[in-house]
Amino acid sequence: MFKISGLNSIAQIGLDLFSDQYQYEQTDDLSNSAAALVRSAALHDIALPDTLQAIARAGAGVNNIPLDTCAEQGVVVFNTPGANANGVKEAVIAGLLLSSRDIVEGINWVSTVKDEPTVDKLIEKKKANFAGIEIKGKKIGVIGLGAVGVLVANAAKNLEMEVYGYDPFISVDAAWRLSKHVRHCRSIEEIYRDCDFITVHVPLSKDTKGMFNQATFNKMKDDVILLNFSRDALFNDDDVIAALASGKVKRYVTDFPNAQTAGAQGVIAIPHLGASTAESEDTCAIMAVEQIVDFLENGNIKNSVNYPDCNLGRCDTAGRIAINYRNIPNMLSQFTTIFSKNNINISNMLNKSRDIWAYTLIDIDSPLTDDIIQALRGIPDVVKVRAIK
Repeated sequence: MFKISGLNSIAQIGLDLFSDQYQYEQTDDLSNSAAALVRSAALHDIALPDTLQAIARAGAGVNNIPLDTCAEQGVVVFNTPGANANGVKEAVIAGLLLSSRDIVEGINWVSTVKDEPTVDKLIEKKKANFAGIEIKGKKIGVIGLGAVGVLVANAAKNLEMEVYGYDPFISVDAAWRLSKHVRHCRSIEEIYRDCDFITVHVPLSKDTKGMFNQATFNKMKDDVILLNFSRDALFNDDDVIAALASGKVKRYVTDFPNAQTAGAQGVIAIPHLGASTAESEDTCAIMAVEQIVDFLENGNIKNSVNYPDCNLGRCDTAGRIAINYRNIPNMLSQFTTIFSKNNINISNMLNKSRDIWAYTLIDIDSPLTDDIIQALRGIPDVVKVRAIK
């Protein structure tokens, strides 16, 4: 029996995949749980139980999860990259249009004159105050060509914009999906220099925090429009407000309003709606649950952010064991020696590493014994051993 803890509300269509009531028990209590499903719940100050094997984030960002602590305890953390990409893409396009046409300002003004008896004539007289620009033919820079960035770049091209893309780490899959008409920039400065709109789709890390600041704004065109549907801390709020006040930045569209940006002149603040669609929530839930089920039942890892992907298929052998450990020399030989001493044949084995952590799946021709499990746990730098079967 696997206990699955739901720390946030997850779409029912995903939870329904835990269909075997004898194998899975859903609970709100993290203690004694084998896996946890989260969205925005903060886990940094929560003690993780020894029973916990995995955490699945129904979404892409994992800033609310202590990844290093999880890795040290052998807890595999999953996310769902691309599951909400279309929802975010559509929100970016909406932000693009809102920022170019002064639509928000116009709507707000109408609400102030709605009770005037001649409101229709007043609107005709004043509408020129809200004249905007068309996006057709304008240059847009897409920084980060991952699951969302590729969709945004392709959509902008379909809207007849001139699209510049920058991503020094673009994946082969993303490159195949990117329109051939997108100009692939070799430096980010090219986007700063030439683009009328800049939209950002990069993860938040110590290297990207505050990367958009006064120094970068100074490299951009005057009246540039910036869109942030990625993470709030990518932008230095003080410098954004100053750039708006000086006119260097014409609009700042953010899906992450805070005390500084909410209500600030020139800011279009959207209440974190990028992935808030029924379709995105369903897709994220399904993807998260499927990853948890495959991990618990077969030991396979897909879309982990702290351990390597590792897939040995369905577990059809007499025994399978999963080992989480530090990625140092001579570990595999210690594992195989234990099986050899116990006259157990290894029928299949897959070993993968990611930075300082590694993960190994081993299939054997006879059932596992407690002696073998304890012997593996006794190896220095092994952090978790789990009998799959």
